[in-house]
Amino acid sequence: MQINIVKDLVEFTPENPDETKKLEALWRIMVDCVRFNKKMVPVGEYVPQKNKFARFAIEGLKTGGGDQYPEVHVDSDCRCYCQTCNKFVVLKKGDRIPPCCGKLMEILDD
Repeated sequence: MQINIVKDLVEFTPENPDETKKLEALWRIMVDCVRFNKKMVPVGEYVPQKNKFARFAIEGLKTGGGDQYPEVHVDSDCRCYCQTCNKFVVLKKGDRIPPCCGKLMEILDD
C-alpha cells in the first residue's frame, strides 16, 4: 500500500488485488452516504523500531458482532427507497434489501 500525504489529505493507493479489496472494505465502513462519516483515531504509539504497524480505532463503529440488519431478499424486480433521505435503488429478484440511514430500505413497488 502506498501512502501519500498532500497538505491535509492522505491518499492510499493499493498495490495489489488484496490491498484493493481491503481498501474498498475500509471505505465502506468509513463512508455513510447520507449521515455522518466515521473517523479514525490513533491508538497507542507508532514507533517503527518497536512496532511494524500503526493502529487506529474507528469512532462510531458498532461492534455488536454479526450483521446488525436482517437479510431480507426481494421476491421480484422492484425499487426500494429510504424514508429518511429519499435515496432510491433498483433491485432484481433475489437481491438483498440494503440498509440506509440506520435501517433497511422500504419496498416502493413490486
